[in-house]
Amino acid sequence: MLTVHHLETSRSQRILWLLEELGIPYELRVYKRDPATRLAPPELKLAHPLGKSPVITNADTVVAESGAIIEYLVECYGNQAPLELSHLEPLRGTAEHRQCRFWMHYAEGSLMNWLLMKLVFDTIPHQPMPFFVRPIARALCSKVQQKLIAPNVQTALAFMDEHLATHSWFAGEHLSMADFQMSFAVEAALMRGGNEAAWPHLTAYRQRMQSRPAYQRALSKGGPVVMQA
Repeated sequence: MLTVHHLETSRSQRILWLLEELGIPYELRVYKRDPATRLAPPELKLAHPLGKSPVITNADTVVAESGAIIEYLVECYGNQAPLELSHLEPLRGTAEHRQCRFWMHYAEGSLMNWLLMKLVFDTIPHQPMPFFVRPIARALCSKVQQKLIAPNVQTALAFMDEHLATHSWFAGEHLSMADFQMSFAVEAALMRGGNEAAWPHLTAYRQRMQSRPAYQRALSKGGPVVMQA
């Protein structure tokens, strides 16, 4: 049976959502983060040498990296999907396929870099350190946030919101692989990007995503999606 090695509050939630949409039976192995460091436990290295999540195993096949897992699952099981999901991989050569490919890469290639940096620089001033260092760390982190991270996060939010003003889903009018890949990034961006009311199309997209029964089933099995700063 297909097994998902799922780290709590992590990108692997997107894999659970896809599997629930596909209706594919799977075993779920949940790994807890270290309560002090919030890092993945060393046991994950038994599933894959990098010790990261998500990872899936299917008989002798081991697949890591969200995008690769999504493509693998659609390749193996997409032809069994309900009619509603017939556009998981849009027809090659179409505008929808180009959009799907772009957003599949954008999620981790551009957007998550800034969101991860924001999480890190939000966290640094609250870490243990000598009292005389704390004001310096706070000032430095604040400057990096204001000059570098925040402008790029706001640009990303505006870019996604503008796109979703004219598209129901990221590749067009149908749910596709891109939506599963973008799902974690959308949740994280809205949580860490400030005033959600400024992004009405993006928040409406999140509502469409979260209202799907398969998404709710994945949430009930995998737990909360995004780690608080």
